[in-house]
Amino acid sequence: MKGVNDRVIEEGRFIAENNATVRACAAEFGIGKSTVHYDVTKKLRRIDEALYMRVKEVLDINLSERHVRGGLSTKRMYEKKKTRI
Repeated sequence: MKGVNDRVIEEGRFIAENNATVRACAAEFGIGKSTVHYDVTKKLRRIDEALYMRVKEVLDINLSERHVRGGLSTKRMYEKKKTRI
């Protein structure tokens, strides 16, 4: 049976290898976004510092791009509404 530490490492590897978001990781593992975020920002640092640093880089990039993704999503939503009218 896998322990919590194993799950945290798997989450970290998934994010680092796939440049994944916390939301994508949560969906992949079937757990909450808050759990994933806590695991990879707090627990992972104590378990595997090198992996934590790789994950932190991905999360920092995701954070800096978040407003762009949100804007694109809003744009698509309004374009859909236009075509239905």
